Amino acid sequence: MIKIYSPASIGNVGVGFDILGAALAPIDGTLLGDCVIIKSSENFELINKGRFSNQLPKNIEDNIVWKCWNYFKKITNLKISFSITLEKNMPIGSGLGSSACSIVSTLVAMNKFCNDPLTSKELLILMGRLEGKISGSIHYDNVAPCYLGGLQLIIENNNIISQSIPYFQEWFWIIAWPGIKIPTEKARKILPKVYEKKICIKHSQNLAGFIHASHSKQEELAAKLMIDLIAEPYRINSLPNFLYIKKTIKKIGAISFGISGSGPTLFAISKNVSIAKKIAYWLSKNYLKNDQGFVHICKLDQKGTRIIR
Repeated sequence: MIKIYSPASIGNVGVGFDILGAALAPIDGTLLGDCVIIKSSENFELINKGRFSNQLPKNIEDNIVWKCWNYFKKITNLKISFSITLEKNMPIGSGLGSSACSIVSTLVAMNKFCNDPLTSKELLILMGRLEGKISGSIHYDNVAPCYLGGLQLIIENNNIISQSIPYFQEWFWIIAWPGIKIPTEKARKILPKVYEKKICIKHSQNLAGFIHASHSKQEELAAKLMIDLIAEPYRINSLPNFLYIKKTIKKIGAISFGISGSGPTLFAISKNVSIAKKIAYWLSKNYLKNDQGFVHICKLDQKGTRIIR
């Protein structure tokens, strides 16, 4: 039997639409992510558990874990069945890489159980393809950090390469999920198909500058360049009072603020834990819509997906 944990993640990280992602680790030790327990079985069996298991589809073939098993069999040509327990601890449609958590933990569990028939690169490509089946397009900004940990930059040039980007260890990442969902596919349809040239140029400047600042350890410059020109202007209408919240959080002391993935989760960054606690408190009182919602103060998860049993 193997138990695998995969952490939640922030897609885009503001400035890197579809190509930057960061894995999360709450500072209180909470495992913010999904777990998969796998053991051999004569027939495929899927057991759904966890806080958000009621959000999963009733039809087993619509469950992403079943899809992972089906694809894994086809690619490896292994005729094997598993008993898989999915601990669904991440809310669906939260903007925290919920589907990535399930995909990555399941594929890593099956691959390890079968003595690693697929390489890390082959696994990553498969993770992206399966993510695309849920969101409507292939992207790696959640699966890559979820799998590899840290802050990841994804490069596609006839192959998938994920580069670990240096990040600032002293930064605290505050995330707030209000308790409602926004499907990724729906959030992507809001975006325009064509952007003005000046927007593309400015976006490239910001992204290149952020990567340079991260490597050269210029944290003030890095924080200033975390500007989302691609998605945020079109998604804020789905997030009531977004501009007011952004202004307030920055006034409290955040050095950066944005939408995590497709939303509705918001993230803020602080260099000071006391300021991070003030931000977390304000968000818990003013952004959460129900008792399902949550706020966490995090560091970036350095390990990514791993065996915990």
